[in-house]
Amino acid sequence: MTNRKIFATVVILGVLLAYGLTLDISTALAADTKCTMQFSLRGWSAFYQTATGTATITCDNGQSASVVIDSKGGGLTAGKSRLKGTGTFSSVSDISELYGAYARAEAHAGIVKSAGAQVVTKGEVSLALAGTGKGIDLGIAFGRFTIKPAGQKKGKK
Repeated sequence: MTNRKIFATVVILGVLLAYGLTLDISTALAADTKCTMQFSLRGWSAFYQTATGTATITCDNGQSASVVIDSKGGGLTAGKSRLKGTGTFSSVSDISELYGAYARAEAHAGIVKSAGAQVVTKGEVSLALAGTGKGIDLGIAFGRFTIKPAGQKKGKK
């Protein structure tokens, strides 16, 4: 084999190797996307708890979405509240991984001014929520916390 053929082979292999490493690195970096959520939630409870609201999710990779949130569940709970807050998601590859139903459990208490924090999970995705608001509430609740893109029809994922 001549020196030119050896050199050409090495260059081609180097380009292919660099391209393969670039794909692996971009895939690894994509899984490290951090997203946060600003939300507003209103709800009531009397043994059955329900709350609905809107939110904006913003990710450090430039993705963002307006979403609707819905929280339903049961337990020993009573009250009415309005809450504004923030949420921080665990790392994901794409914002679409954040949509869906999360499992939740919480304990809360408040009169006039209310504060709360909880972590909800959906498979490998976790969401830490914190917020403050006004209302009267007391109890222990469990159930589902759902995030859907705004404008999506009820019953669709």
